[in-house]
Amino acid sequence: MIAVKTVLHVLALLPFAWLVADIYLDRLGADPIAELTHATGLWALRFLLLALTVTPLRRVTGWNVLARFRRLIGLYAFFYASVHLSIYLVLDLGGYWSQILEDIVKRPYITVGFAAWCGLLALALTSTRGMMRRLGRRWTQLHRIVYGIGVLAVLHFWWLVKSDVREPAVYAALLALLLVLRLPPVARRIQRRPRAPAPVQRGA
Repeated sequence: MIAVKTVLHVLALLPFAWLVADIYLDRLGADPIAELTHATGLWALRFLLLALTVTPLRRVTGWNVLARFRRLIGLYAFFYASVHLSIYLVLDLGGYWSQILEDIVKRPYITVGFAAWCGLLALALTSTRGMMRRLGRRWTQLHRIVYGIGVLAVLHFWWLVKSDVREPAVYAALLALLLVLRLPPVARRIQRRPRAPAPVQRGA
């Protein structure tokens, strides 16, 4: 299990390492800040959708071990979302806090994006086993906001691109599929049934 998690950590950090290499080698084009903002936001959304894929995939395959990696994937969604937000705050706005608050209030795509990050922050802070024990049933209720976070993240992407919405439409369709697969009637239908044991052959 440790080896599998190590591989997942390496794979999850590869996009970040690639972006660092792009900065060092000056491969980000004419607007490097916009490229970094877009790339980190996109990877945050991808990891979020990947985390939402774990439960349906576990139900279809019967591989309950997949649930052990959901937290790790979700934390990387928060990591890339935090880098995405940091680039916007520090590099794009230059730390002008009055402008930041004004953007959050007046620009809908920033409002929903910031709300999605706040939701991810809440999930990250309560993702430990200790918080699970402290919150009890409330932990499950709290972590259901991940579905709303997914909607906000896709909406943030959709409103950001404004004109050519083909790429965010793909992510919206994936999110819609993942949410449909969680509906109780659909979830029961795709749940893998355990195989019945083979009949014992008795000798004559």
